[in-house]
Amino acid sequence: MKRHRRLNTSASLLALSVAIFAAGQVQAQTNNDTSTVDEIVVTGIRASLERAIEIKRSNSGVVDAISAEDIGKFPDTNLAESLQRITGVSIDRTNGEGSQVTVRGFGGGFNLVTLNGRTMPSADVATVGGDQSVDFAAGTSRSFDFSNLASEGVSTMEVYKTGRAGIPSGGIGATINIKTRRPFEARESGLSGSIGVKAVYDTSMDERLEDESKVTPEISGLLNWTDAEETFGVTLFGSYQKRNFTSRSATSNDWNIRTYSDFINPANGFVRNGGATQITNAPSNGNMLVAIPNDSRYHFSQGQRERLNGQASLQWRPMENVTITADALYVDNKSYERRNDQTNWFNRPFDKVTFDDNPTVATAVFLQETLSGVKDTGFEQQYRANEDKLSSFGLNGAWDVSDRFHLAVDGHISKAESNPDAPNGTSSTSVSIGAPIISSHSVDYSGKVPIQAVTINDAAPRGNGNGVLDIGDLGSQVARTSAQRQEQEIKEIRFDGSYDLDDNGSKFDFGVDYRTTKMVQSTINTQQDLGSWGISNPGDVKQYAGNLVHQFCQSCRFDDFDLKQSGTGLISFRADAIDLYNALSPHYVAAGNPVAVTSQNNNRVDEDILAGYFQLTWKGEIAGHNASMVAGARYEQTKTTSVSKIRTPQAIVWTADNDFRVDTGTTYEPIEGSGKYNNLLPALDFQMELRENLIGRFSFSRTIARPDYGNLFAAVTAGAPNRPVANGAIPLGTSGNPDLEPLISDNFDTSLEWYYKPSSYVSIGFFEKRVNNFVGTGTVTRNLFGLRDASSGAAGTRSGAAKAQLTAIGADQTDVNLFTLTSLIQTTGSVAAATAQFQANRLPNGDLNQAFVDQILSTTDVSPVAGDPLFNFQVSQPINNKTGKIHGFEIAAQHFFGDSGFGVSGAYTMVEGDIGFDIGANPNEDQFALLGLSDTANATLIYDKNGLSARLTYNWRDKFLQATNRGGSRNPVFVAPFAQVDFNVSYDVTPKLAVSLEGINLLNESLRTYARDENELWYAQELDRRFLLGARYRF
Repeated sequence: MKRHRRLNTSASLLALSVAIFAAGQVQAQTNNDTSTVDEIVVTGIRASLERAIEIKRSNSGVVDAISAEDIGKFPDTNLAESLQRITGVSIDRTNGEGSQVTVRGFGGGFNLVTLNGRTMPSADVATVGGDQSVDFAAGTSRSFDFSNLASEGVSTMEVYKTGRAGIPSGGIGATINIKTRRPFEARESGLSGSIGVKAVYDTSMDERLEDESKVTPEISGLLNWTDAEETFGVTLFGSYQKRNFTSRSATSNDWNIRTYSDFINPANGFVRNGGATQITNAPSNGNMLVAIPNDSRYHFSQGQRERLNGQASLQWRPMENVTITADALYVDNKSYERRNDQTNWFNRPFDKVTFDDNPTVATAVFLQETLSGVKDTGFEQQYRANEDKLSSFGLNGAWDVSDRFHLAVDGHISKAESNPDAPNGTSSTSVSIGAPIISSHSVDYSGKVPIQAVTINDAAPRGNGNGVLDIGDLGSQVARTSAQRQEQEIKEIRFDGSYDLDDNGSKFDFGVDYRTTKMVQSTINTQQDLGSWGISNPGDVKQYAGNLVHQFCQSCRFDDFDLKQSGTGLISFRADAIDLYNALSPHYVAAGNPVAVTSQNNNRVDEDILAGYFQLTWKGEIAGHNASMVAGARYEQTKTTSVSKIRTPQAIVWTADNDFRVDTGTTYEPIEGSGKYNNLLPALDFQMELRENLIGRFSFSRTIARPDYGNLFAAVTAGAPNRPVANGAIPLGTSGNPDLEPLISDNFDTSLEWYYKPSSYVSIGFFEKRVNNFVGTGTVTRNLFGLRDASSGAAGTRSGAAKAQLTAIGADQTDVNLFTLTSLIQTTGSVAAATAQFQANRLPNGDLNQAFVDQILSTTDVSPVAGDPLFNFQVSQPINNKTGKIHGFEIAAQHFFGDSGFGVSGAYTMVEGDIGFDIGANPNEDQFALLGLSDTANATLIYDKNGLSARLTYNWRDKFLQATNRGGSRNPVFVAPFAQVDFNVSYDVTPKLAVSLEGINLLNESLRTYARDENELWYAQELDRRFLLGARYRF
């Protein structure tokens, strides 16, 4: 019924549009404006802005654009950085470079990207430059990564913020069309083009450890040739870019959200028995939520990005009214980074805790624990590498059947791939090593980054006894690899026709479009116990890989963040993770610790989309005012087929206090699903010149965006709990839903634009989007794959007996104690014998001897048995159950001061939505919230005269919600406000030769993300300045 009502509403709107057309056509101008204007070829910043203004002014709907300043010269090195100067557009950055765009609050997956009008595929497994959450993240997004394309090969980018019947569906936020150069667009026949070179200096390389150059090259060239009659032409473009970088960051792995009463209950393991834990600024309400970190980490990485672009375009005009165009695009973008951690996990219980004053979620801003023995400090080594490829081959034929009737057919095959690119075939390899010598540990979260402080006791046998942290104290723990792949192929063919109704621009357009999309995502993750999380063999790192691991001061590499480290805090270790893996793994394979596949998935989603459209354009006068209207409708049918192949989980093994491993079978189990939906998408744009150079607009459209591919998978997964179920863990499972419907948005826009002088204008616009079918989460509790729970604490089980005995002997029911006693019961086969051994290793304060714990952790896994109960997984499945409304306004202005060459431009966008994240909500339940909504602003100072072009730009984005439901407590990921200042100066030495200097992120702005409170840090990354010195020759 809902779909039927929508079809009726759409049909009514369309009928109204046609009626308005019929009335307006009576008043259409019949005279043809035959005046002509001689073309004056101008280049530079001002020329680029004038072309963008013309695109904005001449379109009936809300369209903004960025135009090249000259052949082979786009305003910014990065396409995303250019787009952020358009009102309503903001960007996400990776290692300081723009990558994905958000338009009016809708992220990359809700925006459609086309290349010369052709739908582009996307594939993005983003590991390099991410925080700690990306190592095992699968590529499921529809978001296009603009950093893959070289800006020098682009002539124009158009951002359509209102829907059009003739534009393919898929963009609720906007449709972004990237236009490349074609031969017949040249200003004159013959040979023309440009070649440019740049030297890139990334100041982050001042902190480099490996011997890589601080300065790297960028080379680009564009060649265009047409014959004198302009019947045949060729355009070739090539670009090579290399960037070396370092990155320094601080992170927290997860934040545990509990009620204060749960936190102060010793049975939950956070505080000591008898009120021994000193708590400062404690909440007065036991039901108030509190936030406790799992750990704190410092990171240093050094890496490289290398990008190759190639384009070719051939045009042939066999007769005056027929043009055939063939296009090809190839992109290869490789990146890698070597990353290392300096990590401290909390063992618990704490000795001291201080909370902040947040009235909703009190965050622990200081925590301290003193151990009866020692624990480890971690130095995990990581190698991340990806290769993104994009290729597109297209053929277009345009036929002017008559002066008024035009036909075109266009087809293309395009493919995007994102694959592992490490030497061992992975996208992420991590080897955990640590030093089991920490006797006390504290962290202060009250500043920009957590401040760690530790004391050590490296007495034998856990350390080497020399009183300092060094390579001799290191022991191996666990090695993990992840190979993530995503591939998407689009085959599309469309037929378009157009009939000119008069000589004033009125016309009737129609067409059909068939698009088939195949997306394949695959994952294979492995894990191997080396010395185990408990570090059973301290010193094995020096023994087997001593020549690979080097000591250095990691905290000394930070510039803007003051880590306040001294003594042991100044010592860290670095190695190539793959070399370290190859050195350690064979020894433990020989010792009986094989490399286990922990998950292996293969998911495929096919979409077949058949569409037809018509569109009427009318241009004329209403009451003596120039006016135009575009109205039409698009009808689409989409069929979805999803097939998932999974390695069926066989068991979830309890390997340490709060660590579990999912063991899978060796065979695949296919799971299938399908879906189908039809959509009628009307669109109406109306424009009137209310007075000379004052234009008013109104637009309505219905647009759709398809769900993230990950939601369409047919796969079912069972996840390992993050601590024993007996201590409160809720095991999670997931299931996809191939029958999801698309998001449907009704969009309303109105704007007023005043073009009061050449190159100058003021505009204000208001917009509203009413969106149905947002994807939320439905949850059911059930068992998956017959998996049993060894940590349940249920009566009659090993963990149940351990839980009862801990209570009987007055020991805390911490994760460590529960696992240790359960392991002893499994090993001895006797509850009494296990309890006696447990008691024999307790210290006077009641804690277990850490050396005894480490021995148990390294030698014993608790596997489920038939007597253990079945896991009750909380299984979440995506469903269309959410609606949302987004509204806001956009203000933009540009002004040039006469012939002085000076100008200014600026824009401000406010975006608001009706569904935000509730930081005080139940942490055991998923939340739905609108992502990406934030206010944005930019301002630019411009000078362009006498061959000198200069631009100083300020871009700002306010706080926004990037993700929801992260970790076991379903936390949000907020991104803090970000502002960046850039400059670009170019000087024409001769009419053909120009030199340039660019500066990016002049103020060294840093990136920061956090959870429910600003003190709950997820990720803080130092970003550095980059400078580009270049020269460009035009011929």
